[in-house]
Amino acid sequence: MSRRTAEDRHRIEQDVSTELIDVLVALHHPTRRWLAELLWVEGPATVGRLAARTGLAVGSVSHHLKPLHQQGFIEPAPELARDTRESWWRTTPRNLSWSVEDFEPDSLGRRVADQAEVENFRYQARAIQAWLKEMGDAPAEWRRAAGATDSLVKATAEQTADLHHRLDAVLSAWTQEVQADARARPDVVRRAVRTVIRCFPSNPVRP
Repeated sequence: MSRRTAEDRHRIEQDVSTELIDVLVALHHPTRRWLAELLWVEGPATVGRLAARTGLAVGSVSHHLKPLHQQGFIEPAPELARDTRESWWRTTPRNLSWSVEDFEPDSLGRRVADQAEVENFRYQARAIQAWLKEMGDAPAEWRRAAGATDSLVKATAEQTADLHHRLDAVLSAWTQEVQADARARPDVVRRAVRTVIRCFPSNPVRP
């Protein structure tokens, strides 16, 4: 296999980063991710309803919905509008998979990807904190159903990647089963369930 020239590597990195940077910036802004998840969990809504739900100004909601729409995370739902003054939005099915290794070191794309990783972790941490705060008042069946598992095992990079792929496959299969069951049994009580899978090298964590 021939090696890419520096010019080729730069061009390819630019092509990848231009599209992916826009996607990462669109979704990994805390407010925009919040709005996207509200639309997914609570269903389609107007800009006005989202503003009332979040306490944000209508103009601010519209501002944050624009990049989500441009990057394919949400779409207009004009058939729900009662008149032309209403602007309805809904989520669209889209999977997002990326790595900081998609970008060259010290590039703008790498800096954006690194920051997206940080924002993603912060979002997950806030979600976990919210559940811990709610957990005491949640029904017993939901307290028993929720849980956490962790381990600390010495492994190679290849074995770690294999674990990540296996967990991702299990989660994907489970998601398809849950969605099929939702279509078959639409009247069963359900909640949005967040699953966080992280496989990474880690030193002992100091208290």
